[in-house]
Amino acid sequence: MKTIDGKLLAANLRAEIAAGVSRLKDETGKVPGLAVILVGENPASVSYVTAKEKACREAGMLSREIRLAAETTEAELVGLVKSLNDDPAIHGILVQLPLPKHISEKSVIDAISPEKDVDGFTPVNAGRMMIGERCFLPCTPHGIIKLIEFSGMDLCGSHAVVIGRSNIVGKPVAALLARRETNATVTLCHTGTRDLAHFTRDADVVIVATGRPGTLTGDMLKPGAVVIDVGVNRVPDASRSKGFRLVGDADFESCAAVAGAITPVPGGVGPMTITMLLWNTLEAARRAAV
Repeated sequence: MKTIDGKLLAANLRAEIAAGVSRLKDETGKVPGLAVILVGENPASVSYVTAKEKACREAGMLSREIRLAAETTEAELVGLVKSLNDDPAIHGILVQLPLPKHISEKSVIDAISPEKDVDGFTPVNAGRMMIGERCFLPCTPHGIIKLIEFSGMDLCGSHAVVIGRSNIVGKPVAALLARRETNATVTLCHTGTRDLAHFTRDADVVIVATGRPGTLTGDMLKPGAVVIDVGVNRVPDASRSKGFRLVGDADFESCAAVAGAITPVPGGVGPMTITMLLWNTLEAARRAAV
């Protein structure tokens, strides 16, 4: 069994991105700029935003972090997004989710210019992805494809099972797997799927993104299958100083005993999400420089 090292792949790609940023500066004088908006003080969101800011700095990019009070109105947030759309120093806009309940995520995302939608969440980029046009690919799904390729697996003609149908991971990664350049046969499973193991035992690769520990176990796998575990869940653990440990949606020990390759949690998919955000921001700056 091979552990797919997301930290190593992310480090390799970030080195490429930093080199690309340097070339862009030398050739055009432009510095890729990412604006990250955080509304409220959700601890997980604060942690993610801090990590994104650090990654930008290390890549040589401009990072503009905008923190707003939880009481910020939807109109104020949409107005801020529109002002960033018009700012030539900003090439990518990311609004950290989730937002406070009084703000419509759809309204805010729809306000982001497709040319600066480095999360790949706007309907325009989602539609372009579905029909195979040039677009910004959503970061976690794009990172998943990179991880599968890094594992050494040839996806062409393979059977890929995706467990979970969220708009952020499940649906877009299923679409990416089915594109001509990837050429996998895709089964999308969810809470309405009967006999999940029937599908996963036939899969060459399983992507599990349900937010539920133990969704996938070793007895549900074909020997040698590649497992990409997107889940990050806290489970109580009295032996840890924090009182909990992080686990994925797959039972790592039983799956690792059967799989040919598997991503760990943490250290698998997580590092790739921010990396692909930097990838998209650099690409947005390149397009703006043309």
